[in-house]
Amino acid sequence: MPTSYDERLHVPLRWWVQATMFLATVWLAFSVAMPLWIASGGALALTAAVYAFFVWIGSVRVAVTDGVLHAGDAKIPVALLGEVRPLDKEETRRVHGVEADARAYLVTRPYVSRSVRVAIDDPADPTPYWLISTRHPRKLAAALAHDVGTTTPAG
Repeated sequence: MPTSYDERLHVPLRWWVQATMFLATVWLAFSVAMPLWIASGGALALTAAVYAFFVWIGSVRVAVTDGVLHAGDAKIPVALLGEVRPLDKEETRRVHGVEADARAYLVTRPYVSRSVRVAIDDPADPTPYWLISTRHPRKLAAALAHDVGTTTPAG
């Protein structure tokens, strides 16, 4: 079975621009207070750390491939999935907040406001559901529903 859904949760451009402006401000403040070579070295190290963090959190992949749901480092056969529900911004906030279950598996990013809630129908698995951030919740839900056979239209 070919890949029916594939998405990377890249950090938005806005975050890169804001971080660059902040880091330039930090460099300017450092350069006034200490020798230029120390300020530049410190700012460069901080810039490398921030950019590396952005690359790391933005490298998360969500995919449905060969009957398997991949979300971050985890994967589960779609045969073990139950109800698949695409969530809008408000529903995502609720399920991630006041209605959250501490046993749930989360692959969420603060810069992606929508998600898909995937129930787990494996009696051996204590995880009740996966909450997966996605920019295209209906497409992900449709890809899973194609293999699972159940979905609830929403968001």
